[in-house]
Amino acid sequence: MAQQSFGLAVIGCGTIGRVRAQLAREHPSLGWLGVCDINEQARDRLAADVSADYATTSFRELVARPEVDAVVVATDENWHVDPILASVEHGHQLFIEKPLATDPVESARVLAAIEQAGVDAVVGYTQRFRRRFITARQRIHEGAIGDVTTVVTRAFMNRMVPIATLLRTDRRETLTPMVVSGTHSLDVCLWLLEGLKGKEPREVYARSHDKVLGEYGTMDGTLAIFTLADGSLWSMNISWALPATWPGAVYGLEIGIVGSTGVIDIEDTHRDLVLASEQPQSASAGYAPNGYETPRPRYVDFLGSKPNGDDTALGFWGPMREETMTWFNRLLTGQRTHHATAADGHRNLLITMAMDKSARTGRPVELVPEPASLLAD
Repeated sequence: MAQQSFGLAVIGCGTIGRVRAQLAREHPSLGWLGVCDINEQARDRLAADVSADYATTSFRELVARPEVDAVVVATDENWHVDPILASVEHGHQLFIEKPLATDPVESARVLAAIEQAGVDAVVGYTQRFRRRFITARQRIHEGAIGDVTTVVTRAFMNRMVPIATLLRTDRRETLTPMVVSGTHSLDVCLWLLEGLKGKEPREVYARSHDKVLGEYGTMDGTLAIFTLADGSLWSMNISWALPATWPGAVYGLEIGIVGSTGVIDIEDTHRDLVLASEQPQSASAGYAPNGYETPRPRYVDFLGSKPNGDDTALGFWGPMREETMTWFNRLLTGQRTHHATAADGHRNLLITMAMDKSARTGRPVELVPEPASLLAD
């Protein structure tokens, strides 16, 4: 039965939590909005900007409120587990920023709790809401290129993203290029192939290096080859160590999908809209979470290269708007959508960590591995 309104709790008032809360305030069916962050300044700033009905530093206090129907978990990557489990205890519907957890065993525990409680939970994989990927998936599934035989994926990212992410925490051992960022391009490729016979990944062999970002406790990039169930091959590569002056504010992605009768070549590099100026671009034009200062001025910008979208005088626009608003409608109508599920999020974590394990050990890893096996070495 459709609901007339919903009450929303947003846990985490940083870059992404702010966007979700702003979009919630725009939705005509929002009945109540509460926000939470241990950073009181960030919390109070967001609470004022979105006219929140309630603000607190305690996520347990927030999810226990009777007005709450659904929860957005947008804390730092290492701190998703407890807010998710607290929300599950109250039976709230969930929007979880990836990953479910940065520990694979904890991720399995979170997924089990969600499934046992019958909670409707989705995970933030915003690329699924870009028109180019939706259209490409449709054509692939219509058989426009025949049987998929080869996939090539290349992601380039500005190093501002890993530096800003890692400076926020001392728990850096699993915050790798693939676990934090490459997971988005991995998810969209798996989604493009979802349901096609024989296209499930069965083995991965990978290599990584850390010449630039090793001092921050992470790798510069990871290159991998997947073997799919029917013998098809997929090359999946990411570098998030590009200079801070690189024109891509965050990322550029290319995906080539070759079939037996055709090919789809997807360019998502944003080089079709370039700004060049004698004046440095503002910090907000790049990756600028709370407390992070851009280390170098940027005079050239690939506009649109922030994967979630852009703040403008007309509001926030981009794929995160479509993703978030579609979820709000899902809350109200119960209609299924193409959001990533909690099971998808768990699978993606295991595969990205399997890539990291292969790079560490120098050996291929069978997919999808048991969570505990990823921590064995």
